[in-house]
Amino acid sequence: MAERERGPHPTLRIKGTKSHSLWGKKIVLGVTGSIAAVKTVELARDLIRHGADVYGVMSEAATEIIHSYTLHYATGHEVITKLMGNIEHVEFLGMEGTADLFIIAPCTANTLNKIATGVSDTPVTAFATTAFGSGIPVIIVPAMHESIYKSPVLIENLEKLRRLGVIVLGPRIEEGLAKIAELDEIILTVEHVLSPKRLEGKRILITSGPTIEPIDPIRIITSRSSGRTGIELAKAAYRQGAEVTLVHSKELNVTGIKELRVETAREMIEVSLDELRTGYDALISAAAISDFTVNPSEVKLSSVGDLQLQLIPTRKLIAEVRDEFPELVIVGFKAETNVSKDELIRRARQKMETYNLHMVVANDVGKGGIGRAENEVYILRKGTEEIKHVNGPKTILAEEIVNELMHLFRS
Repeated sequence: MAERERGPHPTLRIKGTKSHSLWGKKIVLGVTGSIAAVKTVELARDLIRHGADVYGVMSEAATEIIHSYTLHYATGHEVITKLMGNIEHVEFLGMEGTADLFIIAPCTANTLNKIATGVSDTPVTAFATTAFGSGIPVIIVPAMHESIYKSPVLIENLEKLRRLGVIVLGPRIEEGLAKIAELDEIILTVEHVLSPKRLEGKRILITSGPTIEPIDPIRIITSRSSGRTGIELAKAAYRQGAEVTLVHSKELNVTGIKELRVETAREMIEVSLDELRTGYDALISAAAISDFTVNPSEVKLSSVGDLQLQLIPTRKLIAEVRDEFPELVIVGFKAETNVSKDELIRRARQKMETYNLHMVVANDVGKGGIGRAENEVYILRKGTEEIKHVNGPKTILAEEIVNELMHLFRS
């Protein structure tokens, strides 16, 4: 009986299900003998969900943490645990290698020190040495005990690797451990390294999320904004090589994205203006800045009886920015509730003309979007009558908005 022909590995069915940001990219994933190796399956599969082809290479110590079959399942490809006659390290990472990136996650202190001193006695270290020689990008994601991470020898070798162009990501210091970086941060860094960097050299400031106006020490006025759109915009711009500053009230803590934390509308406006004065190419005003504030009480107001608040209009960020920076590229947002598409677009165009905006993103929050992971928007760009309609996850919306921004810079 003839042997049944094998189809693609079942794992590869998830390829590109999250995005195509890594489509067509071949990534070699090195795994070393840290307990954090248990996270490698999740990392490999998420790289695949963003479109990458992932090939695993393991040190002998790593195989004592997870079996090579586990990484084979995670990647859909045979795992390299020893160098054979195919000289796999040269095939993938040599001068004419087929891989686009080598990432070691997790990377132990032992492996890190060996790489820094040119020792190539494991498959992982041999792959690293080969990548250095061919100029293929290398990312190292350390994981070890905090006391080991603070070793002067290790610190010196980390600096040496950075000087050689290695990207060192993390670690997170928690519970006496230098833990592996968060999965989302690793993926974002890989996307940044492998992107065409169409916004390289551009400085972009993004405002995001709600502002918080205190009524008293306990109570506040705010909005339902989650800040997801602003955060995804910051990530999308960073992927494309921009220098990104995010002004918001949350805490993202992503390597490569500068954060300025604010609470009130006044703080957001003043901090944004001060930052823009240092020299920026664009402002994306995605924050739901409060239209009103109050004179707050210094003590908790009584909960007994009626309470009347005098709402005081806040300043308008876009108006002040346009007045001070007449040539700055500005992207504004226009949110309305329960209006027709034609009326929504009319109001968006009116805002574009009033403030001389280069782009406006309009949506009807009465139909959803605010505080949710998905949204439906219409993107209007200066210089064209074309209106782009986007409906889906805010990651996709952010990518489309940044793509339109790139058109503005090219025009």
